[in-house]
Amino acid sequence: MADERVFNFSAGPTCLPIEVLQEAQQDFLSYKGTGMNVMEMSHRSKTFVDITSQSEKDIRDLLAVPDDYKVFYMQGGATLQFASVPLNLLGSKGKADYLMTGQWGEKAVKECKKFGAAQLACDTKATKYTTITDPKDWKLDPEAAYVHYCANETVNGVEFHYTPEVGDVPLVADMSSNFLSKPIDFAKHTLIYAGCQKNAGPAGNTVVIAKPDALGKELPICPSMLSYKFISDADSMPNTPSCFAIYMMGLNMKYMKEKGGVAFFNELADKKAGMLYDAIEGSDGFYACPVEKHCRSRMNVPFTIGGGDEALEKKFQEEAKKVKLFTLAGHRSVGGIRASLYNGMPMEGVETLVAHMKSFQEENAK
Repeated sequence: MADERVFNFSAGPTCLPIEVLQEAQQDFLSYKGTGMNVMEMSHRSKTFVDITSQSEKDIRDLLAVPDDYKVFYMQGGATLQFASVPLNLLGSKGKADYLMTGQWGEKAVKECKKFGAAQLACDTKATKYTTITDPKDWKLDPEAAYVHYCANETVNGVEFHYTPEVGDVPLVADMSSNFLSKPIDFAKHTLIYAGCQKNAGPAGNTVVIAKPDALGKELPICPSMLSYKFISDADSMPNTPSCFAIYMMGLNMKYMKEKGGVAFFNELADKKAGMLYDAIEGSDGFYACPVEKHCRSRMNVPFTIGGGDEALEKKFQEEAKKVKLFTLAGHRSVGGIRASLYNGMPMEGVETLVAHMKSFQEENAK
């Protein structure tokens, strides 16, 4: 059955390592002799509590999370965090700075405006989100409640390759699409959050990692289920969590540790992205990436073919399927091609994609 597997370049949900899927398959009907699947057991049972506790421990180990930081799980994806962040952190200041470098950052700004002032300290929309402006040009407010940025823009293929310096203002990051692909400087972050359906596991679970002083400051209108303190105090289970998503994430964390941890996947990300960008740059313009080189994403690589020839791009995708390359369409709002190179994508997949790109160019370049 493994022979039927394709190389899935989806931006999320995306591919998981076959070893993780096989372990889940092995225990699907009866998890560790319990006679039931994880989806079926009580989230209050010792078995599931142990699964959750181990997954948290593995996240802490993989990312070297400081002991005093809280790690907890929420539902609603990173998108719900666009509301949860201002509801928990705006406080009496009522204003926050946003570094808007892509469509997800823009959505976060719109959500914050419902509860307070979202100030654009950086705004690259005029460039169609193809760059990150020089930090010296940012308009940071030292009185802001926090500064928010999206570490990797999944749609636009823009990534911060450094941690923004924002002075004494708390720094908040949406790390959904590069979470667990590289180390995190927690000393510079008050809170980070990540939807799990990119590098961590399947959809349905969101990881939040926060300094203790980020909890307990929610606005009076904040619903309990969006309150960081409420969720953290309940050990991520004030109600039934996304049990199977947490379980699968746990299996993936275990697999990552066995492979060598974040250091291994950080190096692998460099190799995969480097190979693909080299193929684009070496195509004499047949393939082109619109993002400026200093902020190109290692996770999501957008590119056009033949100057944005839609017929040619459609043909490229159809022929790619013949060599098991799937889900290469760019986001519906951007178009073109997009290859997502998350941790679960093996080197073989990128090698096959690059080989297809070269043969396609030979056959179709004018």
